Amino acid sequence: MTSGHRGRHLALTEAARLCGSTEAGVADGAAVAMPSSPLRVAVVCSSNQNRSMEAHNILSKRGFSVRSFGTGTHVKLPGPAPDKPNVYDFKTTYDQMYNDLLRKDKELYTQNGILHMLDRNKRIKPRPERFQNCRDLFDLILTCEERVYDQVVEDLNSREQETCQPVHVINVDIQDNHEEATLGAFLICELCQCIQHTEDMENEIDELLQEFEEKSGRAFLHTVCFY
Repeated sequence: MTSGHRGRHLALTEAARLCGSTEAGVADGAAVAMPSSPLRVAVVCSSNQNRSMEAHNILSKRGFSVRSFGTGTHVKLPGPAPDKPNVYDFKTTYDQMYNDLLRKDKELYTQNGILHMLDRNKRIKPRPERFQNCRDLFDLILTCEERVYDQVVEDLNSREQETCQPVHVINVDIQDNHEEATLGAFLICELCQCIQHTEDMENEIDELLQEFEEKSGRAFLHTVCFY
């Protein structure tokens, strides 16, 4: 089994253990029926390339109203050495990044999966987006590492409150590699589906997160901010 297929298999295996009402739909790739008003979801990582875009892709296919973002000052992609990343502005399109890396070293960036990832990304949206520049309202924001969670919460708390609408911010730690991004995306999808189908999200979400922690073996951070 190749690494990509193994990652997807692991993701499906873990997803099937969670939120029993939806595992069949995820396992066979079918979209699960959504209520008439799907949650407005944002998924955030550092560069809006791997983890947030994998989750964006899956959540979109499941019928969610979803956007994805990064929180970094620049977009960083692996380079020829750990201390030589490829650095881009957030205004740079995925297509421009793709062509730049294709020109620099097609073999390297094909082998490490970066070109494949960028090709996937440009089919979803034109360019990465920075969370701090977005003023749209969300019901649920999922972050992919604690540092990003802290940056999102700090940004939300620094804004002037206007509507006092609550937004739940949840962190799911996901390692920044292709296999873990796939596994994490299915976990995020299952979590969103379970939250979507609660009758009273505000009162049920803590108990639901506790169940997910026990079943997945992962710890979640959770806080509520207000717009």
